[in-house]
Amino acid sequence: MQPAADSTVLGDFNHASFSHDGITTSFFRRDSRFMVRTDGPDGALHEYAIDYTFGVYPLQQYLIAMPGGRLQALGIAWDSRPRASGGHRWFFLYPGQQAAPADPLHWTGIDQTWNYMCADCHSTNLRKNYSLQTRTYSTAYAEIDVACEACHGPGSNHVSWARKSGGWQSFTADRGLTIALNERDGIRWSINSTTGNPERSAPRLSEREIQMCARCHSRRTQIHEDTVHGQPAGDDYRVALLDPDLYFPDGQVKGEVYEYGSFIQSRMFHAGVTCSDCHEPHSLKLRADGNNVCLQCHYAARYDSSKHHFHQTGSAGAQCVACHMPTRTYMVVDPRRDHSLRIPRPDLSVTLGTPNACTSCHTGKPAQWASAAINQWYGRTPVGFQRFAGTLHAGSIGAPDAQPALAALVADQGQPAIARASALSMLASFAPAPADAAVHIGVTDDSPLVRRAAAQALANVDPAASASLIAPLLSDRVRAVRSEAAEALAGVSPDALSAVTATSLGHDTDEYIAIQQLNADRPEAHLNLALLYAREKHFQDAEAELKIALSLDPAFAPAAVNLADLYRAHNRDADGAQVLHDAITHSPADASLQHALGLLMVRQHQNAQALVLLAAAARLDPANSRYSYVYAIALNDAGQSDAAIETLERNLAAHPYDRDSLAALAGFCIQAGKPGEALTYAIRLDQVDPGDPQVRQMIQSLNGQLHH
Repeated sequence: MQPAADSTVLGDFNHASFSHDGITTSFFRRDSRFMVRTDGPDGALHEYAIDYTFGVYPLQQYLIAMPGGRLQALGIAWDSRPRASGGHRWFFLYPGQQAAPADPLHWTGIDQTWNYMCADCHSTNLRKNYSLQTRTYSTAYAEIDVACEACHGPGSNHVSWARKSGGWQSFTADRGLTIALNERDGIRWSINSTTGNPERSAPRLSEREIQMCARCHSRRTQIHEDTVHGQPAGDDYRVALLDPDLYFPDGQVKGEVYEYGSFIQSRMFHAGVTCSDCHEPHSLKLRADGNNVCLQCHYAARYDSSKHHFHQTGSAGAQCVACHMPTRTYMVVDPRRDHSLRIPRPDLSVTLGTPNACTSCHTGKPAQWASAAINQWYGRTPVGFQRFAGTLHAGSIGAPDAQPALAALVADQGQPAIARASALSMLASFAPAPADAAVHIGVTDDSPLVRRAAAQALANVDPAASASLIAPLLSDRVRAVRSEAAEALAGVSPDALSAVTATSLGHDTDEYIAIQQLNADRPEAHLNLALLYAREKHFQDAEAELKIALSLDPAFAPAAVNLADLYRAHNRDADGAQVLHDAITHSPADASLQHALGLLMVRQHQNAQALVLLAAAARLDPANSRYSYVYAIALNDAGQSDAAIETLERNLAAHPYDRDSLAALAGFCIQAGKPGEALTYAIRLDQVDPGDPQVRQMIQSLNGQLHH
């Protein structure tokens, strides 16, 4: 980030123009200012001055000062790659997406506000300073860009040591530095003569450097602003797990997740590698060029050989990163390498649909071709270090064998902690009992990611029943774990807890509230507060927070749905209907709003209108099996049993393990006088959810009908 000036602006402001979605944006100079004429928050064209550049290569964005202390990132960026590579052009950052005024993605919208979305990682010692009362920012920083103190902490003592002044003798041991990023000092890597693999001369005993890098190089939410250098990233950030919308089941990157969540999956991380083994943090360059960065540790004769990579020496396919760190492109022109350093697994592409490095290069070739080639080369399918893909995939689709497989993954200490934590969080959808062995393991695990997931896994369990199990997490040394535990126990009466646990819960609840207040400029924070207050039976406070969320972003559907549900619980469906209608005007394509209003219409016996809304929800979001199921139930209630059966059959084609759809189909087929089809669905339901006595009774009854 730099002030916009001749020396920093790369884009063409010589009366250039760019058209997108019916809007022509113009770029020009006025005196010494760089200017843009584009659509503002009211949809009309206005002229704005560029205050800052943001980024350099392969693209540069531009920040514009708006009322309330906001800096907004223009949605049209400059492609700073060479012209021969397709660069030197203006382009829209969100192709295929509508970004009209009032949309969060529009450059004037909430998702383009630098103060929240960008500033913490791109400036040093940032203080957001948001006032909810005035809805304004007074954001401040020590330095506009990422400087020494961003990683090394406050530098005054170091300066005293360097200048030999101000009691400098007391700083000689650590040179006045707050944190010692010295985990590589004196370390050598050598080849193990037995395995042929690299070995560190001494184990890495801490993660100081990696945790420091994780603060910005991870997908995360900030939960604390006063960083103490050297503490775990989880004290200041809630790092994302391997969520299906962010990662593929095998852990490869999908969303814009940066490097940390990938790197801690890797065998190299577990062998003691740190970020600066490969990257020179001050020059921002690699330690060596090409394959040589890997050959710092790996044996060239073994790995930099066609006998290993089976490609022509010197070709693109012979580059280590081509196979082990494939790229995924973000922001249209920015390819970033996956840092999980995995071996290519085209066999998983065949079974799970995950990407693989082979067919990413050999476009047009199927995954079966690549899998066969690897089997021919090696005489087997190399499995690699990460062995959790099938389990996380099963968990994400609710497969019948998912629960024991997820529990086994949690217990497998040989697998990455982030994968084990992801498995544990998935168990929440299976509602494990408080005594579940996987949760017991998670509560005492060394990894804060796993401990945090242990609390999350109990999300669907009565908090009073799980209090004794979660209680140790209330005094966890990592803030993200404590806040998750407090959220899980929200609403438990202090009388149901020991005095010590009640005191800890009170402290951690205050800490949880402070986290949300830090992010008071975001609707998600107010939704979180509303859910907390609702569980504590503070309904007026919950209502107020949901209204604030919608005032910040009228298109934020979760707040509208929860506010309507809060009104339903207090016999105020008319108010809930108004909330949902208002939200739909801002976000007409949001399935959750259509679904919620459809259910409300059912309660008000406006069945014709309900069917239209429920149908819209099922159509808008076919990935949500619940919407299709509820729509089918409404169709059947309206006497349209054939349409209901057809809807559920389509739903099962996409979600073969959906228990509700299987049960409903069996019931509808019985009503339609189709016992044979009903038996088929009942048997499938028994396979998905074995041991249910009602299902077994249904199967016996249907068998009896068919045999008589």
